[in-house]
Amino acid sequence: MLQPPTAGDAWLGLSDDPLPVAEAGAWAVSPSCGAVVVFSGTARDHAPGRPRVDLLTYEAYEEHAVGRLAAIADEMRARWTDLGRVAMLHRVGDVAVGEAAVVVAVSSPHRDNAFEAARYGIYALKATVPIWKRERWAGGESWGLEAQHLAEPGEVVAGPPLAPAGAADAGKRP
Repeated sequence: MLQPPTAGDAWLGLSDDPLPVAEAGAWAVSPSCGAVVVFSGTARDHAPGRPRVDLLTYEAYEEHAVGRLAAIADEMRARWTDLGRVAMLHRVGDVAVGEAAVVVAVSSPHRDNAFEAARYGIYALKATVPIWKRERWAGGESWGLEAQHLAEPGEVVAGPPLAPAGAADAGKRP
């Protein structure tokens, strides 16, 4: 089972046990930080063209995966210099629908940096860490065998900007 570090501001790891989502969020709290953002990616019961998914299995090139997580944490700190703590944890082995497959938790003095860094963290993890997923669904099972170039953390863009809440309804009164 993954345990939080006793020293340092990064908690990185892989585990074949259920991920400690709440513990990662609690660990990320720091006296100098007023914001903690926790992203938990859970196994869902479907994927495009794959109804009734009932199991995911993850494998990692473990000798490189944790080093890649450390490189992402370093890049996060280079981009957002006021970050407090960073946790990035990923499951390996079987993950049932509804269980957490990945957790990214980030603390910062201010919410904007915490949100942006956490968003970057999950995008970078997906793009740079050698982890593969096998899905089992009603019609079969398959590894994601599409060729994927593993990027370097500095090459990752965290996706399109987030729209403010209610942006589509701007100017309308309830």
